[in-house]
Amino acid sequence: MSKRVRSFADLKPLARALAAARQVAEMERERVAAALRLAEQERRVFELTVGPITPLRHVERVLHDLEPPPPEPRQREADERAVMLQALSDEIDVDTLLDTDETLSFRREGISVEVVRKLRRGHWALQGQLDLHGLRRDGAREALSHFVHESNRRGLRCVRVVHGKGHGSPGREPVLKGRVRRWLVQKNEVLAFVQARGSDGGAGALIVLLTGTG
Repeated sequence: MSKRVRSFADLKPLARALAAARQVAEMERERVAAALRLAEQERRVFELTVGPITPLRHVERVLHDLEPPPPEPRQREADERAVMLQALSDEIDVDTLLDTDETLSFRREGISVEVVRKLRRGHWALQGQLDLHGLRRDGAREALSHFVHESNRRGLRCVRVVHGKGHGSPGREPVLKGRVRRWLVQKNEVLAFVQARGSDGGAGALIVLLTGTG
């Protein structure tokens, strides 16, 4: 009999351990249930706040590696600008290249007088303009060279270059007027130019015809 009592006594620690395990499991179940109730309450609060929602349809997507942008040829562009500037001389005798008329128009070899007449009458619509007011010689030369190059590259045929009438210059002489003519005759993209009509700037501007070939 004493042996059986000892056996029951040995079971008491095991029973206590099992009871403790059941208590821990019950507490875990209550914790999980409380978390689920809280999540449900938050979901309902969200629905009441924003209204009914429709889950987005899951779509399989493939992410492609983006190609890096092409390198910018900055050095080549700088070299081209330098070449363009060096090519435009202020010393060229432009008077021998201009037609002797009331506006000293210019037409390249192979361009007929009729083309110049059409240019003067506004036959071609103006597609671009460069205003050189306020620029000094080097700045104006660079701006003009870039403008002619880019306009021609874009396929523009007829543009206006405003050089001013010289009213704000020392001695009221048009400082850029003669230089712009010298620079333009040196640009292969220029086929012809004439002084603008009064409505287009008169003696303060030139209408320039480009090859437009890019």
